[in-house]
Amino acid sequence: MEELEIRKILELLPHRYPFLMVDRVLEMEAGKRIKALKNVTVNEPHFQGHFPGEPIMPGVLMLEALAQMGGILIRCSTGLLGDVEIFFASIDNARFRRPVRPGDTLLLEGEITGRKGPFWRLKGRGLVDGEVAVEADLMGVIREKRVDE
Repeated sequence: MEELEIRKILELLPHRYPFLMVDRVLEMEAGKRIKALKNVTVNEPHFQGHFPGEPIMPGVLMLEALAQMGGILIRCSTGLLGDVEIFFASIDNARFRRPVRPGDTLLLEGEITGRKGPFWRLKGRGLVDGEVAVEADLMGVIREKRVDE
């Protein structure tokens, strides 16, 4: 089991503020599963408009957090670093069970459920205080980085 802090996450993902949605990896078994954290803070830019006076984390950003967590797991499972890109390929069975608000810690959990060629399947969920906030089946695809000519 491996724990990763933000500097290592920045090496693994191309995302940067304000779009980086994973703050720490708590546990990981390459090729199998991962647990990570997203600390939700009121100073994130989407809270200015979603929704004023009643800020909640947009569902699409919760799904993005799950996808980024999956990207970390895929990279660490393959050992492929800067020479490939991992893209969000599909999402199924997405469910939002409770709002996520500033001050919450979103515990992200993911488990690899299948792999075929460059396609990886992951079952993910996000919890707040032990309650499921979001869950979905995700697929990521690995491809070689394109070099601009």
